[in-house]
Amino acid sequence: MTPLFKLGALCAFTALIGVGCTTTPDPMIGASKNVAVNAVSAQGIGAQLGEVQLTDSAAGLVIRTNLTQLPPGPHGFHIHENGSCAPAEKDGKMQAALAAGGHFNPNQAPNHGNPLSGHLGDLPVLNVAANGTARVTLLAPRLKLQDVQGLALMIHAGGDNYADTPKPLGGGGDRIACGVI
Repeated sequence: MTPLFKLGALCAFTALIGVGCTTTPDPMIGASKNVAVNAVSAQGIGAQLGEVQLTDSAAGLVIRTNLTQLPPGPHGFHIHENGSCAPAEKDGKMQAALAAGGHFNPNQAPNHGNPLSGHLGDLPVLNVAANGTARVTLLAPRLKLQDVQGLALMIHAGGDNYADTPKPLGGGGDRIACGVI
């Protein structure tokens, strides 16, 4: 199976989970946690943009977003290794949410990848509607809530092509929103 086919199957499965969860109770749902997500900049943590609910399921970690005031379009969406959204200095310059560290990668995967490969913190792309809202349900099949407790949930300025070329880490760029799980 090609990575593109696997990603397509994951997206279809995620859509199926989202529809099923909204219409019928799911006896397989386990632990759940709401994470406040705030805007971030080099100056610090800003206004709350909404919440993300993380819920264990038999298929993996279900991620339900209820976010506003984001730039429309696709955004890189990841779990980062440290539970902080504070700015930090790199190369003499303050950068937004840099204290969150890099992508959650406890298995030392050599490359960034899609939610079925690469870093464990690589999540599906977050698509934001034209009105700046993101109310979507996504699935991280390799994660459970206990795996990510105390880590950071990060939204990047740009999309994510699930590769390290032409830009590193999918090309998501600046960190624009963050929440501590």
